[in-house]
Amino acid sequence: MTLAEILFFVLAAVGISGALVTIFAKNPVYSIIGLIICFFSISGHYVLMNAQFLAIVNVIVYAGAIMVLFLFVVMMMNLNELSLPSQSAAWKIAAAVSSGALMVLLIASLKSADALLRTGNDPEIGLIHTLGMVLMNEYLFPFIMTSILLNSAMIGAVLLAKREKPVQIKA
Repeated sequence: MTLAEILFFVLAAVGISGALVTIFAKNPVYSIIGLIICFFSISGHYVLMNAQFLAIVNVIVYAGAIMVLFLFVVMMMNLNELSLPSQSAAWKIAAAVSSGALMVLLIASLKSADALLRTGNDPEIGLIHTLGMVLMNEYLFPFIMTSILLNSAMIGAVLLAKREKPVQIKA
């Protein structure tokens, strides 16, 4: 076994362990920590596939920003066992059936994507330099339009937040 294969299996074991902690933890904070561990494992797999940009974005966006937001919301909600409603058997059966259907869909899509993955093995795919060149050459106009849209949305959010509220006169 090569070092990459050993690292793959270690990262897979850590990712599966983190996913199981996410599912089976009684405490929501432990569940979120398990999901963060799973996200770091996925980032490690991205590095093994020579997709460093995706690994960095996954750590920054998902493990950093979104998981901190989830943790903040869970801590603000102050969840305990008394406040959680009990689930009926029908809801559990519906959840099992829908997750089974999702699993069948994912397996079918992975089997059809296998032929696409075998078509090329370019070592430059996934590197930040290659992504930047494609983004700035072929997709420059959509990139600029997206940045203008996000900038105007940010300015609009600031203006809406700073809008003065009307003064109410108490009689």
